Amino acid sequence: MRNRLRWILVGIVAVLVAVGGLALAYPSVVAVNCPGCYGLTRVGDHVYSERGLTAAQKEQLLGLAADARRRVEVFYGGRESEPRLIACFTDECYDRIGGGGEKGVAILDRAVILSPRGLDAVIASHEMAHVELHQRLDGDVPQWFDEGLAVVVSGDPRYLGEHCRIPFDGPLPETLSAWRVAARTDQQVYSKAACRVQRWLDANGGREAVRALIVQIKKGAAFPAIG
Repeated sequence: MRNRLRWILVGIVAVLVAVGGLALAYPSVVAVNCPGCYGLTRVGDHVYSERGLTAAQKEQLLGLAADARRRVEVFYGGRESEPRLIACFTDECYDRIGGGGEKGVAILDRAVILSPRGLDAVIASHEMAHVELHQRLDGDVPQWFDEGLAVVVSGDPRYLGEHCRIPFDGPLPETLSAWRVAARTDQQVYSKAACRVQRWLDANGGREAVRALIVQIKKGAAFPAIG
């Protein structure tokens, strides 16, 4: 009996150590699964933020969440994903959950985290678009396509419109690591990717082209050459 109790206690300690290590290394992952552990509270369906928000802040957050979901739903003709949205109005909140200098980020295809600089529907829908694509897709696409498509879905005016007047035909980052490097060194990389995706959509039937591509890739087809 003593040995059994000892092993139970050892197991509990091991779990606590593992959870503590995860919280230190990946606080954003833990915050997604346990918002209350980081001082976050529920504001609406799948929407969490820091405590003490004003009525206006809550209304702002729920409004941008609804708008972001609508943008994804309009593009795809529906949504298969329902990511948890965690938004911080203060830098202290964002630092506490492991945020960096970004405006927003998708976590494990399960949640979207917004910084105080990313509290708008464009940033939220961009990250939700990543989650939706990955939910629908059983396979990989080049990172530039993933990012460019998210820009198109969100309708981000910073990278579309006039930016697409001159086509870019050079290579774009294929992997996440290469994309991160490019995003730090090339201010136009989002526009280049988004405009290439938009040209492809315009030439292949618009939004239906994405749905058809997803079906093809799920059947085992390779990602097509898109110039």
